[in-house]
Amino acid sequence: MTDNITSVGAASRPDAGVSALRGRAGTGAPAETRGRTTIADGVVAKIAGMAAREVPGIHNLGAGMARAFGAMRERVPGSGGGVTRGVKVEVGERQAAVDLDVVVEYGVSIVDIAGDVRTNVINAVERMTGLEVVEVNIAVADVHLPDEEEEAAPDEGRVR
Repeated sequence: MTDNITSVGAASRPDAGVSALRGRAGTGAPAETRGRTTIADGVVAKIAGMAAREVPGIHNLGAGMARAFGAMRERVPGSGGGVTRGVKVEVGERQAAVDLDVVVEYGVSIVDIAGDVRTNVINAVERMTGLEVVEVNIAVADVHLPDEEEEAAPDEGRVR
């Protein structure tokens, strides 16, 4: 299968932030290459967020304020999960770049876990989208200590 990945500038189209995979046209082309597939930036961000969270030693994604707002956002019905919290992506014609803010568990090697996250994110994004991941930048925003409890919801602990 030979897909061409194309993207048009944000000012020239309403579906900006979407990567397009174009196949060959015509009756002589294989069926799986006829037509166009588009991949939104949000899809790449979700894939990268899920892949990063799968790595043992990653406690959470997002810096302090992003985690706080994300926790509030998750409580709103229909808002979806915070899979993309702490994830930023840039998607070009054939390539993608990923930036992650992570919170690691205390005691893990940050260098080792960063390598594992990069490997997992690159493999997942490239396998699922066909885009080449040129870089995965990781910012360690915090270390989760064993004695730190998760922030309890405001209504928890009052009356049971």
